[in-house]
Amino acid sequence: MLEFHNNFKGFHMLAVIGGSGLTQLANLEVTRREVVRTPFGEPSGALTFGRVGCQEVVFLARHGYGHTIPPHRVNYRANLWALARMAGAQGIISVASVGGIRADFGPGTLVVPDQIIDYTWGRNGTFHEGNGTQVVHIDFTEPYDNGLRQQLLLAAQRAGEALIDGGVYAATQGPRLETAAEVNRLERDGGEVIGMTGMPEASLARELDVPYAAVCVVANWAAGRGDSEHTIDFAGIEEVLQVSLGRVRRVIEHLCAEAC
Repeated sequence: MLEFHNNFKGFHMLAVIGGSGLTQLANLEVTRREVVRTPFGEPSGALTFGRVGCQEVVFLARHGYGHTIPPHRVNYRANLWALARMAGAQGIISVASVGGIRADFGPGTLVVPDQIIDYTWGRNGTFHEGNGTQVVHIDFTEPYDNGLRQQLLLAAQRAGEALIDGGVYAATQGPRLETAAEVNRLERDGGEVIGMTGMPEASLARELDVPYAAVCVVANWAAGRGDSEHTIDFAGIEEVLQVSLGRVRRVIEHLCAEAC
Protein backbone atom coordinates (compact mmCIF):
# COMPACT_ATOMS: atom_id res chain seq x y z
CA MET A 1 0.00 0.00 0.00
CA LEU A 2 1.40 3.38 -1.00
CA GLU A 3 1.50 5.87 1.82
CA PHE A 4 2.82 9.04 0.22
CA HIS A 5 0.71 12.20 0.24
CA ASN A 6 -1.15 12.89 -3.00
CA ASN A 7 -1.19 16.58 -3.89
CA PHE A 8 -1.19 16.07 -7.67
CA LYS A 9 -3.24 18.74 -9.45
CA GLY A 10 -2.40 17.73 -12.99
CA PHE A 11 -0.32 19.52 -15.59
CA HIS A 12 -1.34 22.30 -17.92
CA MET A 13 -0.23 19.82 -20.59
CA LEU A 14 0.83 16.19 -20.12
CA ALA A 15 2.74 14.42 -22.89
CA VAL A 16 2.50 10.68 -23.54
CA ILE A 17 5.04 9.01 -25.82
CA GLY A 18 3.77 5.69 -27.14
CA GLY A 19 6.17 2.88 -27.95
CA SER A 20 5.75 -0.42 -29.80
CA GLY A 21 2.10 -1.42 -29.77
CA LEU A 22 0.85 2.01 -28.64
CA THR A 23 0.52 4.13 -31.77
CA GLN A 24 -2.60 5.86 -30.48
CA LEU A 25 -4.15 6.60 -27.10
CA ALA A 26 -7.62 5.04 -27.25
CA ASN A 27 -8.97 7.00 -24.29
CA LEU A 28 -7.85 10.36 -25.71
CA GLU A 29 -10.66 12.70 -26.76
CA VAL A 30 -8.86 14.20 -29.75
CA THR A 31 -9.27 17.92 -30.39
CA ARG A 32 -6.61 18.55 -33.06
CA ARG A 33 -3.43 17.32 -34.71
CA GLU A 34 -0.43 19.46 -35.55
CA VAL A 35 2.52 18.83 -37.85
CA VAL A 36 5.54 20.66 -36.47
CA ARG A 37 9.20 21.11 -37.35
CA THR A 38 11.81 21.78 -34.71
CA PRO A 39 15.35 23.24 -34.81
CA PHE A 40 16.45 19.59 -34.65
CA GLY A 41 14.35 18.35 -37.55
CA GLU A 42 11.02 16.58 -37.72
CA PRO A 43 9.58 14.54 -34.84
CA SER A 44 8.29 11.00 -35.34
CA GLY A 45 4.88 12.24 -36.45
CA ALA A 46 2.15 14.77 -35.94
CA LEU A 47 1.32 15.79 -32.38
CA THR A 48 -2.16 14.66 -31.34
CA PHE A 49 -3.84 16.94 -28.81
CA GLY A 50 -6.86 16.18 -26.69
CA ARG A 51 -8.15 15.42 -23.22
CA VAL A 52 -8.23 12.43 -20.96
CA GLY A 53 -10.80 13.39 -18.37
CA CYS A 54 -9.96 16.95 -17.35
CA GLN A 55 -6.30 16.66 -18.29
CA GLU A 56 -4.95 18.24 -21.47
CA VAL A 57 -2.78 15.64 -23.21
CA VAL A 58 -0.48 15.61 -26.23
CA PHE A 59 0.37 12.21 -27.68
CA LEU A 60 3.24 11.20 -29.96
CA ALA A 61 3.96 7.75 -31.42
CA ARG A 62 7.71 7.27 -30.94
CA HIS A 63 8.15 4.97 -33.94
CA GLY A 64 5.74 6.86 -36.18
CA TYR A 65 2.06 6.12 -36.59
CA GLY A 66 2.81 3.21 -38.92
CA HIS A 67 5.62 1.93 -36.69
CA THR A 68 8.19 2.66 -39.41
CA ILE A 69 11.05 4.25 -37.43
CA PRO A 70 13.55 1.86 -35.80
CA PRO A 71 14.81 2.77 -32.32
CA HIS A 72 18.26 3.92 -33.44
CA ARG A 73 16.72 6.24 -36.05
CA VAL A 74 14.16 7.96 -33.80
CA ASN A 75 14.77 11.72 -33.73
CA TYR A 76 14.69 11.94 -29.94
CA ARG A 77 15.77 15.57 -29.88
CA ALA A 78 12.97 16.64 -32.22
CA ASN A 79 10.42 14.59 -30.26
CA LEU A 80 11.34 16.03 -26.88
CA TRP A 81 11.68 19.57 -28.20
CA ALA A 82 8.29 19.40 -29.92
CA LEU A 83 6.56 18.12 -26.79
CA ALA A 84 8.26 20.34 -24.23
CA ARG A 85 8.99 23.58 -26.09
CA MET A 86 6.30 23.67 -28.77
CA ALA A 87 3.37 21.82 -27.19
CA GLY A 88 4.23 23.10 -23.70
CA ALA A 89 4.24 19.74 -21.92
CA GLN A 90 5.03 20.05 -18.22
CA GLY A 91 5.38 16.32 -17.68
CA ILE A 92 6.22 13.40 -19.98
CA ILE A 93 5.20 9.76 -19.60
CA SER A 94 7.02 7.25 -21.76
CA VAL A 95 5.31 3.94 -22.54
CA ALA A 96 7.72 1.28 -23.76
CA SER A 97 7.77 -2.47 -24.35
CA VAL A 98 10.74 -4.31 -22.84
CA GLY A 99 12.18 -7.75 -22.30
CA GLY A 100 12.28 -9.12 -18.77
CA ILE A 101 15.53 -10.26 -17.15
CA ARG A 102 14.68 -10.32 -13.45
CA ALA A 103 13.07 -13.55 -12.27
CA ASP A 104 9.80 -11.84 -11.29
CA PHE A 105 9.61 -9.67 -14.44
CA GLY A 106 7.72 -12.08 -16.66
CA PRO A 107 5.55 -11.20 -19.67
CA GLY A 108 2.67 -8.90 -18.75
CA THR A 109 4.48 -7.27 -15.84
CA LEU A 110 4.26 -3.47 -15.67
CA VAL A 111 7.35 -1.74 -14.30
CA VAL A 112 8.05 1.88 -13.37
CA PRO A 113 11.87 1.91 -13.60
CA ASP A 114 14.04 4.07 -11.42
CA GLN A 115 17.48 3.60 -13.02
CA ILE A 116 19.08 3.31 -16.46
CA ILE A 117 22.22 1.77 -17.91
CA ASP A 118 22.94 3.12 -21.38
CA TYR A 119 24.47 0.81 -23.99
CA THR A 120 23.38 2.83 -27.03
CA TRP A 121 25.82 4.55 -29.35
CA GLY A 122 25.83 7.12 -32.13
CA ARG A 123 22.60 8.82 -31.09
CA ASN A 124 22.27 12.59 -30.74
CA GLY A 125 22.18 12.81 -26.95
CA THR A 126 22.25 16.52 -26.15
CA PHE A 127 20.72 19.79 -27.28
CA HIS A 128 23.91 21.64 -26.35
CA GLU A 129 26.43 21.07 -29.12
CA GLY A 130 27.69 22.72 -32.27
CA ASN A 131 28.01 26.34 -33.42
CA GLY A 132 29.93 27.38 -30.33
CA THR A 133 27.18 26.21 -27.96
CA GLN A 134 28.40 25.89 -24.40
CA VAL A 135 28.58 22.34 -23.04
CA VAL A 136 25.90 21.58 -20.41
CA HIS A 137 26.32 18.83 -17.81
CA ILE A 138 23.10 17.59 -16.17
CA ASP A 139 22.75 15.71 -12.89
CA PHE A 140 21.50 12.26 -13.89
CA THR A 141 21.91 10.48 -10.56
CA GLU A 142 18.19 9.69 -10.61
CA PRO A 143 17.23 9.59 -14.30
CA TYR A 144 13.46 9.50 -13.73
CA ASP A 145 11.42 12.14 -11.92
CA ASN A 146 10.44 10.62 -8.59
CA GLY A 147 7.33 12.75 -8.14
CA LEU A 148 5.86 11.63 -11.47
CA ARG A 149 6.87 8.04 -10.76
CA GLN A 150 4.98 8.13 -7.48
CA GLN A 151 1.90 9.57 -9.16
CA LEU A 152 1.93 6.73 -11.67
CA LEU A 153 2.15 4.20 -8.87
CA LEU A 154 -0.72 5.83 -7.01
CA ALA A 155 -2.83 5.98 -10.17
CA ALA A 156 -2.17 2.27 -10.72
CA GLN A 157 -3.27 1.50 -7.18
CA ARG A 158 -6.52 3.37 -7.76
CA ALA A 159 -7.01 1.61 -11.09
CA GLY A 160 -6.48 -1.76 -9.44
CA GLU A 161 -3.44 -2.45 -11.62
CA ALA A 162 -0.17 -3.84 -10.30
CA LEU A 163 2.89 -1.71 -11.14
CA ILE A 164 6.30 -2.72 -9.83
CA ASP A 165 8.09 0.18 -8.19
CA GLY A 166 11.66 0.31 -9.44
CA GLY A 167 13.84 -1.50 -11.90
CA VAL A 168 17.01 -0.96 -13.89
CA TYR A 169 16.37 -0.30 -17.57
CA ALA A 170 19.19 -1.50 -19.85
CA ALA A 171 19.01 0.61 -23.02
CA THR A 172 20.39 -1.29 -26.02
CA GLN A 173 20.94 -0.16 -29.59
CA GLY A 174 18.54 -2.41 -31.50
CA PRO A 175 16.70 -2.96 -33.67
CA ARG A 176 17.73 -6.58 -33.29
CA LEU A 177 17.05 -8.35 -30.02
CA GLU A 178 19.94 -9.45 -27.82
CA THR A 179 21.80 -12.75 -27.71
CA ALA A 180 21.49 -14.92 -24.61
CA ALA A 181 25.13 -14.14 -23.78
CA GLU A 182 24.46 -10.41 -24.02
CA VAL A 183 21.50 -10.76 -21.66
CA ASN A 184 23.76 -12.60 -19.21
CA ARG A 185 26.16 -9.68 -19.36
CA LEU A 186 23.37 -7.14 -18.85
CA GLU A 187 22.17 -9.08 -15.83
CA ARG A 188 25.68 -9.07 -14.34
CA ASP A 189 25.75 -5.30 -14.88
CA GLY A 190 22.51 -4.95 -12.92
CA GLY A 191 20.02 -4.66 -15.78
CA GLU A 192 16.51 -5.93 -14.99
CA VAL A 193 14.58 -5.02 -18.15
CA ILE A 194 15.87 -4.43 -21.69
CA GLY A 195 14.57 -1.77 -24.05
CA MET A 196 15.86 0.19 -27.03
CA THR A 197 14.36 3.66 -26.60
CA GLY A 198 15.01 4.74 -23.01
CA MET A 199 18.08 6.74 -23.99
CA PRO A 200 18.69 9.48 -24.88
CA GLU A 201 14.99 10.21 -24.35
CA ALA A 202 15.31 10.43 -20.56
CA SER A 203 18.44 12.58 -20.55
CA LEU A 204 17.03 14.99 -23.14
CA ALA A 205 13.95 15.48 -20.97
CA ARG A 206 16.29 16.29 -18.07
CA GLU A 207 18.14 18.84 -20.22
CA LEU A 208 14.79 20.50 -20.88
CA ASP A 209 13.96 20.33 -17.16
CA VAL A 210 10.69 18.50 -17.77
CA PRO A 211 9.60 15.74 -15.35
CA TYR A 212 9.88 12.39 -17.14
CA ALA A 213 8.88 8.88 -16.06
CA ALA A 214 8.33 5.57 -17.83
CA VAL A 215 5.88 2.71 -17.72
CA CYS A 216 7.52 -0.41 -19.14
CA VAL A 217 5.43 -3.32 -20.38
CA VAL A 218 7.35 -6.59 -20.20
CA ALA A 219 6.39 -8.12 -23.55
CA ASN A 220 8.58 -11.22 -23.37
CA TRP A 221 11.32 -12.94 -21.45
CA ALA A 222 14.73 -11.72 -22.58
CA ALA A 223 16.83 -14.16 -24.61
CA GLY A 224 17.86 -17.22 -22.65
CA ARG A 225 15.16 -16.71 -20.01
CA GLY A 226 11.85 -18.50 -19.48
CA ASP A 227 10.12 -19.49 -22.71
CA SER A 228 12.70 -17.42 -24.61
CA GLU A 229 15.46 -19.86 -23.71
CA HIS A 230 16.06 -20.84 -27.34
CA THR A 231 13.94 -18.44 -29.41
CA ILE A 232 11.63 -15.42 -29.08
CA ASP A 233 7.92 -15.96 -29.71
CA PHE A 234 6.92 -12.81 -31.62
CA ALA A 235 3.29 -13.86 -31.90
CA GLY A 236 3.21 -14.19 -28.12
CA ILE A 237 4.63 -10.68 -27.77
CA GLU A 238 1.71 -9.21 -29.71
CA GLU A 239 -0.79 -11.03 -27.51
CA VAL A 240 0.86 -9.75 -24.34
CA LEU A 241 0.98 -6.17 -25.63
CA GLN A 242 -2.68 -6.14 -26.60
CA VAL A 243 -3.73 -6.95 -23.03
CA SER A 244 -1.03 -5.06 -21.16
CA LEU A 245 -1.35 -1.78 -23.03
CA GLY A 246 -5.02 -1.68 -22.09
CA ARG A 247 -3.88 -1.80 -18.48
CA VAL A 248 -1.45 1.06 -19.11
CA ARG A 249 -4.24 3.15 -20.61
CA ARG A 250 -6.30 2.63 -17.43
CA VAL A 251 -3.39 3.81 -15.30
CA ILE A 252 -2.99 6.95 -17.42
CA GLU A 253 -6.74 7.51 -17.24
CA HIS A 254 -6.65 7.42 -13.44
CA LEU A 255 -3.60 9.68 -13.37
CA CYS A 256 -5.44 12.22 -15.50
CA ALA A 257 -8.55 11.94 -13.33
CA GLU A 258 -6.56 13.57 -10.53
CA ALA A 259 -6.53 16.79 -12.57
CA CYS A 260 -10.33 17.12 -12.20
